[in-house]
Amino acid sequence: MPDTVRGLQFRVRVRGPQDGDPVLLLHGFPQHSGMWDLVSPILHDAGLRTIAPDQRGYSPGARPKDVAAYRVGELAADALALLDAVGAPSAHLVAHDWGALVGWRLVAGEHADRIRTFTAISAPHPGALVAAARTDPDQQQRLGYIRLFQEAGKAETVLLENGATRLRAMFGALPPERIDDYVRPLLEPGALTATLNWYRALGTNGSTGPALRPTTYVWGDQDIAMGRVAAQSCGDWVNADYEFVPLPGASHWIADELPDELARHILARIDSARSGPPQ
Repeated sequence: MPDTVRGLQFRVRVRGPQDGDPVLLLHGFPQHSGMWDLVSPILHDAGLRTIAPDQRGYSPGARPKDVAAYRVGELAADALALLDAVGAPSAHLVAHDWGALVGWRLVAGEHADRIRTFTAISAPHPGALVAAARTDPDQQQRLGYIRLFQEAGKAETVLLENGATRLRAMFGALPPERIDDYVRPLLEPGALTATLNWYRALGTNGSTGPALRPTTYVWGDQDIAMGRVAAQSCGDWVNADYEFVPLPGASHWIADELPDELARHILARIDSARSGPPQ
């Protein structure tokens, strides 16, 4: 597919049956499109075609210097442009962490008709997360790391010192070789700064309205960043068919830990829309 859109060059993995229904896969921080490697083959076996980009800041050819270039509106526009590039008028959307925050913007905005279904992983609707952060001490504590990530220079130093020990520690008990695969690209000059710019643009993102598309939210009850209050209130921000899927014992890294179970819930959401036109 053409990988240059909106003046930026993206690395994109397009796989699965050529005639399959398209599924756009959006990764979060600090991963890349390889986070879907254990999930996407299951989707391909179900007849689906996956489009998995390394998003803005993660693709070497898509690293603008200006922090404002990493606002959610820009990230959402990238996703739509990538769908245009593969000739997909609409697609199912599966997104994790920061990718899910982009997804919530897509299913709430003027282009929501481009998304057939949405499966959000780990990150609830930003309205639910902001509300929880205002009233729930537990959620306030969980999000404390964001203050560090927004400190240009200091965050890079802290995360990369001693062989990127702290960056690696974020992945918990994932296999070391898997952690290496995620961390290695962020050691390239300028890479970590570009990905942290998503956090540094937070104050310019504006609010996100209620989701307008059929939505499943998958959350691990051992997620270190997203607490129960925000997770359980996510449905208050969805004006469409909605399912909340809590996974006991799962952490933030659900696609690595439970790929088969995650794929099952993704397929259930997609199948729910196949019997009729998009809702």
